[in-house]
Amino acid sequence: MDKIDEVLTRGVEKIYPTKEALEKVLRSGKKIKLYQGFDPSMANLHLGNMVGVLKLKQFQDLGHQVIFLVGDFTGVIGDPTDKSAARKPLTREQVLKNSQTWKEQAGRILTFKGKNPAKLLYNSQWGDKVSFKDLIKITSHFTVQQMLERDFFQRRLKANKPIHLHEFLYPVAQAIDCVEMEVDLEMGGSDQIFNMLAGRTLMKALKGKEKFVFATKLLVDSKGEKVGKTAGNALFLNASAHDMFGGVMSFPDETIIPGFELLTQMPMEEIKEMEKALQKGKNPMVLKKKLAFEITKMLYSEIEAEKAQEEFKRVYQKNIFPEKVEPSPPANSLTDFLIAKGYTSSEAKRLIDQGAVDINGATVKDRYMEVNVGDKIKVGKKTFYEVVNS
Repeated sequence: MDKIDEVLTRGVEKIYPTKEALEKVLRSGKKIKLYQGFDPSMANLHLGNMVGVLKLKQFQDLGHQVIFLVGDFTGVIGDPTDKSAARKPLTREQVLKNSQTWKEQAGRILTFKGKNPAKLLYNSQWGDKVSFKDLIKITSHFTVQQMLERDFFQRRLKANKPIHLHEFLYPVAQAIDCVEMEVDLEMGGSDQIFNMLAGRTLMKALKGKEKFVFATKLLVDSKGEKVGKTAGNALFLNASAHDMFGGVMSFPDETIIPGFELLTQMPMEEIKEMEKALQKGKNPMVLKKKLAFEITKMLYSEIEAEKAQEEFKRVYQKNIFPEKVEPSPPANSLTDFLIAKGYTSSEAKRLIDQGAVDINGATVKDRYMEVNVGDKIKVGKKTFYEVVNS
């Protein structure tokens, strides 16, 4: 498999208009401009974002111009994709605060310096300047029927739940991004196909230009739930190497092979051999440890991955509580502590309410329980902290 074959097939769900059309451009030697937008609704990038970042890296390695776009304008609107109700609006201050560490986190994979640096842009640069007159002209290229075709809007209508007008404008705002940056290709998860096709429509209408839409696969479990993004996994990139390793070890077995494809840089030939080994009865735990090691090594270092692997063996295979998992400052309350560790406020409260948090061996459902130096805290089955002096 050559590099162009790999970029067009590895972890790819769908390419519009066709894979063959994009391959023709790439093999012609033309260098294209492409981007993926990232929604700053959370304070850190999560492991699911790394699918897109790794794919951007593949294009960057081929010499193409890559843009990492922070959706500080669209983030204020809130992407309604797959949501059963309108999202709570965020302020500009919140989205900027959420994204302040993203360049460092994405920079573990992408290169923002050197000969062909990735660009980091914010869509408020142009989104803030769109006038009401501009918006009327732009929205004339879309219909209400187009928007209502979306499955989750249909579900809301059947459930008699409101669809707010600003939610219709989210794909329009995302479409404006494409036009303003005059990209040749937009990339995103397969759940973003509708929004990305809106950009293809607007690009053709306003610029007379074809734009490729490149949809990557999602890492999901057998129920179709995203893995490695929220709740018990909490695999945010501000986590320690230990927490990342343990979080990957909590992945369901059916995500092992897709995990190698989407979240590592291992050759696909090796991944296919591992898939065959699983089918022949190889212990999934062995390959899951390898997956956790590869992801941790890529995001931190080989030394950190080795330390995390040894700690995992000590804690989970010998059932010993870790002496020191990560320096963790004391917090006023258990909720504050979990938020400081990368959980959102709603996630922290839900985990506590569900009895998924223990302090010193006892389940705690008091959100305001005081956290003190020396406390040993367990979140779910796989995440441990000991509170130490900072």
